[in-house]
Amino acid sequence: MKAHGTPKRWIDPKAARFRMQIGRSRLHRYGVFALEDIPAARRVVEYTGKQLNLEQAATLRSPRDIYVAWIHGGVHVDGRRGGSGAEFMNHSCAPNLVARRVGGRLYFYSRRNIRAGEELTWNYRYPIKLQRVPCRCGAARCRGTLRYVVR
Repeated sequence: MKAHGTPKRWIDPKAARFRMQIGRSRLHRYGVFALEDIPAARRVVEYTGKQLNLEQAATLRSPRDIYVAWIHGGVHVDGRRGGSGAEFMNHSCAPNLVARRVGGRLYFYSRRNIRAGEELTWNYRYPIKLQRVPCRCGAARCRGTLRYVVR
């Protein structure tokens, strides 16, 4: 993070397959935006950061924003420390990316063709146990919360 809480403006090119940048988002504070068209069904970026076990992840004090992603079992990744920039991707109930856990790593793949300038989003699927966090994604079928809701 830069001074005054503004994030770095780049995505780690070692983790990304396409050019992207971090900028102001209409969804929530900052987001990640495609700088070029991205075809459907392509690996876009890896979520990187410091690996934590379940106990370490549970002891983290909740910051203003949460940058910890679950990988598998008790393994979590804290994107605030050594993150690729993917930690700034926002939630949407109608996302253009899907998360896939492959070999102990978390990758994001395009669900459809994504146009240059479009914000990259994914479905956080926060656990039901988590306190209700309102969603403001604006999708036609927005569920109103970042929590995963079983229908």
